[in-house]
Amino acid sequence: MPAPFTPIIGRFAPSPSGPLHQGSLVAAIGSYLSAKAQGGQWLLRMEDIDHHRCRPAAVGQIQRQLAALALEWDGEILFQSQRRERYREVLNELRDRGLAYACGCTRQSLLATAGQCPCLHHPPAQARSFRLAIPKDCLTDWQDRYQGVQKATYPHLAPVLQRADGPYAYLLANVVDDADQGISEVIRGADLLDLTPIQQFLQGQLHYPRPHYGHLPVVLGPDGKKLSKSRGDHDQSNPSWAWERTLALLGWEIPRELVGSPPMLWRDWALQRCLQGQKMLARSFGSPPHEPIPYPDCKQSQELHP
Repeated sequence: MPAPFTPIIGRFAPSPSGPLHQGSLVAAIGSYLSAKAQGGQWLLRMEDIDHHRCRPAAVGQIQRQLAALALEWDGEILFQSQRRERYREVLNELRDRGLAYACGCTRQSLLATAGQCPCLHHPPAQARSFRLAIPKDCLTDWQDRYQGVQKATYPHLAPVLQRADGPYAYLLANVVDDADQGISEVIRGADLLDLTPIQQFLQGQLHYPRPHYGHLPVVLGPDGKKLSKSRGDHDQSNPSWAWERTLALLGWEIPRELVGSPPMLWRDWALQRCLQGQKMLARSFGSPPHEPIPYPDCKQSQELHP
């Protein structure tokens, strides 16, 4: 009997702290093409739970940018800010099972003690945050779709699940959201490679399905630093050029006749290329495999480990 069909569900989950930059577009276009070339769904999630960083106007900006790129998402947008009760429920479950603990330490004090947190065995009078307790030898090596086999490394500090100032952390919120939305693949930037085995550990402890992961190149600015919404490349006024340079970053050969075409033609051409066997990441980017790449001028074509 053939194995039951598992629908492909991918997602793009930007933080609405500003308009999308080139690094965001690599994740957006890469995740869209992967899901749609497999006949799957592509969901849009707003990681707006951190009210200190998010700007309400950015939600509309991001939607308009995606629409201008002919990237159509399926279903309704999920907003993390509306799911705090769900995250609290899961955090309480982890606390009841001894996998999450209250921490009264500051980051500076933990760094000063090489990450040895006394709160794991001696709860503080007042919690500054809640952290994940990871048993030793429970993080495993794993296979990345584009980067190959990855060695799991333990974090220097126990990962935060809820911060001292209130917001739930990326680690917890994304694991819960991916499970609740039925996400089967996560295509995102390679700056999150080291977080993946921790997410996989948490998924296992919560008995959640484990998505397939694929990490795409991190985009650097001219100064060699990772692009971010706070420091660069917000000019996405030319969607055709945005498609061209994003695909060039992924190592695709760009046909001259497509340059300057409407974004819908770029999208349909890229999807057809994927169906014909085009690899999403078509070239190597050095060692280690997730080393960031420069921004090109595409105009030129049981013991606990705290």
